[in-house]
Amino acid sequence: MKTIGLIGGMSWESSAIYYDLINKEVKQILGGFNSAKCILNSVNFAEIEFLQRQGDWNKLNQKMIEAAQQLENAGADLLILGTNTMHLCSEEIIKNTSIPFLHIATATGKNIKSKKLDQVALLGTKFTMEKDFYKKILQEDFGIKVIIPNETDRNRIHRIIYDELVLGEIREESKLVMKQIIKDLQHKGVQGTILGCTELPLLITENDVDIPVFNTTEIHAKSAVEMALKEVIIDS
Repeated sequence: MKTIGLIGGMSWESSAIYYDLINKEVKQILGGFNSAKCILNSVNFAEIEFLQRQGDWNKLNQKMIEAAQQLENAGADLLILGTNTMHLCSEEIIKNTSIPFLHIATATGKNIKSKKLDQVALLGTKFTMEKDFYKKILQEDFGIKVIIPNETDRNRIHRIIYDELVLGEIREESKLVMKQIIKDLQHKGVQGTILGCTELPLLITENDVDIPVFNTTEIHAKSAVEMALKEVIIDS
């Protein structure tokens, strides 16, 4: 079993879900007392959020590189970044480490294609929805058309994430807002919805809407386990 290196803390609530999912998936596959070999490097989200607001992606790149290198030096065999937005730093992480990096958009794209969908909505922070780092992989590598909400709704989603979800606050009124946004996007022809922020599954699940929901946290965690166990030989 390979050791998974998880860059977490963005937020710690979603990192806890990653850890839970990874270990449950290993146990589900291997059974018995098996659990994941995993190293967590949890950063201080206050520092990350401040630099995001400042638009200082050079410093954010450096922080993510340092976190990834620490995991590699600690013995991780593969890397995952437990946040959608900070995959803006993925190219620099890959350039400055020598172990495989599993991109969350790649894992998500494979899952969407397995459902034979070709047009989906992308919900997340404004960084994720408005920049190309996520949409580009889905469009170029998987031929998936990505639709994002209008500017007003993008601002609403961003506020819900940063003012509520990353603080552990789950509000019913915000759930209703998200459900309406998804319904509006259905009218534009989307066949499914990507929850492109690791906190969004705390608010919205597949039971809340009537189109497929792609929980990127779950997809990413399970894909990491698949990589970690790819060459495992279970003695009979």
